[in-house]
Formats: sequence, C-alpha cells, structure tokens
Amino acid sequence: MTDQEHPGPGELSARDRAVLALERRPWPGPGAKERAIREELGMVPVRYYQVLNALLDDARALAHDPITVNRLRRVRESRRDER
Repeated sequence: MTDQEHPGPGELSARDRAVLALERRPWPGPGAKERAIREELGMVPVRYYQVLNALLDDARALAHDPITVNRLRRVRESRRDER
C-alpha cells in the first residue's frame, strides 16, 4: 500500500489507519497475520512492527482507536517488565 493520501493536521495517514485496522483483527493461526501484512499493506513485517510501535506513542492514533492502542501499550509494557 502506498501512502499517497495527505492527511490534514491531527489526522492519521491512510497507511497508519490500515495498520491499526489490521491490528484489530483476530488471526486464525501462525503466519496469517504476516501474510496479510505483506499482501494487504505491501509491507514487510519488520517495517509493519516499526510503524505500529511508533503509532503507540502517537496521540492521533490513540484518538483514532483508543481500545487497540491502549491494549497494545499494555502488551508492550508487560513485555518490557519481563526483561
């Protein structure tokens, strides 16, 4: 997916909204999510997770999808605590 949309101030790009939408979905098994990342977003999984991690610190992402962002922030924090 190319990000040709020019969001206004305070708005997420189409790519960022698509990343959050993909993250909301349930996944049936291993590999399904990575396949969707490649096929639907045209991204490699490493880049997807970089974008996703940056979105977790973006107030616009929190305003757009607070349930998903807060859930992922909790997951990220619990993983940090395990280290």
